Amino acid sequence: MNKRPNFLLIMTDQHRADHLGCYGNRIVRTPHIDSIAATGVAFERFYVASPICMPNRATLMTGRMPSLHGVRHNGIPLPLEATTFVELLRRAGYRTAMVGKSHLQNMTGEAANLPPGKYARGGPRSTEGLVPAERPGPGRYDQELAPKWRDDPSHDLDLPYYGFDSVDLAIDHADQVEGHYTRWLRQKRNDADSLRGPENALPSPDYATPQAWRTRLPEELYPTSYIAERSLARLDECAQERDRPFFLKCSFPDPHHPFTPPGRYWGMYDPKDMELPASWNVDRATAAPPLRWLLDQRDAGKARTDTPALFACSEREARETTALTFGMITMVDDAVGRILERLTALGLADNTIVIFTADHGDYMGDHQLLLKGPLHYQALVRVPFLWREPDGGVRGRRSALSSTLDIARTVLERAGLEPFQGLQGLSLLPALNGARDGREAILIEEEGQRIYLGFDRRVRVRTVVTERHRLSLYDGAAWGELYDLAEDPHELTNRWADPACAGTRSALSEQLARAMIEHSDTHPYPTGLA
Repeated sequence: MNKRPNFLLIMTDQHRADHLGCYGNRIVRTPHIDSIAATGVAFERFYVASPICMPNRATLMTGRMPSLHGVRHNGIPLPLEATTFVELLRRAGYRTAMVGKSHLQNMTGEAANLPPGKYARGGPRSTEGLVPAERPGPGRYDQELAPKWRDDPSHDLDLPYYGFDSVDLAIDHADQVEGHYTRWLRQKRNDADSLRGPENALPSPDYATPQAWRTRLPEELYPTSYIAERSLARLDECAQERDRPFFLKCSFPDPHHPFTPPGRYWGMYDPKDMELPASWNVDRATAAPPLRWLLDQRDAGKARTDTPALFACSEREARETTALTFGMITMVDDAVGRILERLTALGLADNTIVIFTADHGDYMGDHQLLLKGPLHYQALVRVPFLWREPDGGVRGRRSALSSTLDIARTVLERAGLEPFQGLQGLSLLPALNGARDGREAILIEEEGQRIYLGFDRRVRVRTVVTERHRLSLYDGAAWGELYDLAEDPHELTNRWADPACAGTRSALSEQLARAMIEHSDTHPYPTGLA
């Protein structure tokens, strides 16, 4: 066995930290993911760099903040010339493979949501005809577009793809996933298209929650099963070349909405058994203005529940959505169990580091909200992060502040490779080995396309999380958010305007400014004095 370690990175989509047994959830059953924590290290305070799919996934791959790698929000593909840590592994001789969701390029093919006159102050409604600040680099940026995969049987990826030698691609979510998955599905069933989507759903009169349907797809044909099957095949290939280390990323599109757990997973959890979050009882008097706006929209019957944007929900919707989400999570856990079992059976486990994380969280009833949006509650910005060494030599819980930004540097250092210019983040190896020093604060960036939540412009947020507090600033808003996480862990009382917290607010504002300076770009390095 080669001394350089293998890496198995398992990733879920829109999966908050406390929706795992190893993070204290008493209802959802996740024994296989929990086993990674039991034989490795679980990070208690692991945060995203951005609570949006594409920006945070690009940060994971590049080890750079969204404001640097350029994927500020969904709809902006990661430049093909961007260096990823996977590319460095590949150059060092690693076999690199990805199975599942990538989302480093656009998926839907739909036009961008550019707010009229607000995308930039005084700016136009459309970017058509405008000269960009930077000329786009060469290469194809249609590689993950679902319509291309549907309409052109020859459409495929150019390999290597952001450092991956091989890719089994799953585009989008629920039972409507496209890419290589749909081609696999149609080989399995001639009537595959009649099994998917809400128009083909089985009756489910007991459920009223939005964006949920009981899929006709059997469990063995659901995207989660495809990702498990292809991951097993990739592990089999790795076992045939044992003198070459591998990096395998298994990326599940679930438990992201729409909510379509198949077969037995649909009714596995009873909505009546679901516990409402501790933050359910919102005090509108102290709530941030966007939260009040969302609650008012719901109470007036004006809430939009058919888009990817967050909305205020009813108690029934929160319980039903949580039950269906838990079904999706348990199905992923069963798939993870199959992958870990094959890893052991092939004799690869004794030299493979196993990592588990998610791209961001979901409110799932927190503050009476569903889905995700620019309110940086812990449910959204705190995600699971598990790391298991092959020998199980380091175990336990770690409370060090850490981030998706740190993954790239940590993997490279553990593989014995030098970082590239402009790589940000801290190595988590000291924390894994029990050191308590590390970050003083986490910086979270969010840029949006929409004008909503009562704002007069697209929503832009910067957040700093410290050992004790969370402070968020919004572009164009005279107010902000300040929570004492020690006294108020569920973020129910916004202390922004509290005179007693004026000093804390000032100090945190300075800390946010310093974090933004710290995370500004240092690349490229100079080539001369002048």
